[in-house]
Amino acid sequence: MGVGVRGPVMRQRRRLALGGVRGAVGKGRDFTRRTLRDWGWDGRESAEDALLLVSELVTNAALHAHGCEELVLTSGETLRIEVLDGVAELPRPGAVRRPGVPGGHGLHLVRRLSDRWGCHPAGAGKVVWAEIESCRLSDGLRDPSAPTSGPPLGQGIATGAPADGLT
Repeated sequence: MGVGVRGPVMRQRRRLALGGVRGAVGKGRDFTRRTLRDWGWDGRESAEDALLLVSELVTNAALHAHGCEELVLTSGETLRIEVLDGVAELPRPGAVRRPGVPGGHGLHLVRRLSDRWGCHPAGAGKVVWAEIESCRLSDGLRDPSAPTSGPPLGQGIATGAPADGLT
């Protein structure tokens, strides 16, 4: 599958356990690349956005939450990317970015590349998630009626449980 193929009609969910795994970012990207190909969402620039979102979310879990426990990808009206970790503290995005200084830009990238993002508590940890509208993955166009990302950084975090109720 590839360019010109509509994304999945039915909801699907794939999980990758990453707790204690070396090279979690690369493994998460490879898993996501294969999943997008299987779902027919690999032929657009937005697929690269999805890979970058996975990299940023898994990296943030490694840097700030002792690692990513699980990566979950869910298809439907959106591609939902969820990263579960074992630290309950919710992310606090920095309000001030310093251009040219490494680090501190991950959640800014997440906000810019996703259509929505946020976090919610999950057991002893949390889930940080991002969504890309499926139309961006299947035809490359952003849905003009879709809200743009989460709240401005530094002004709180969008929260909410998984929208689809799948487990």
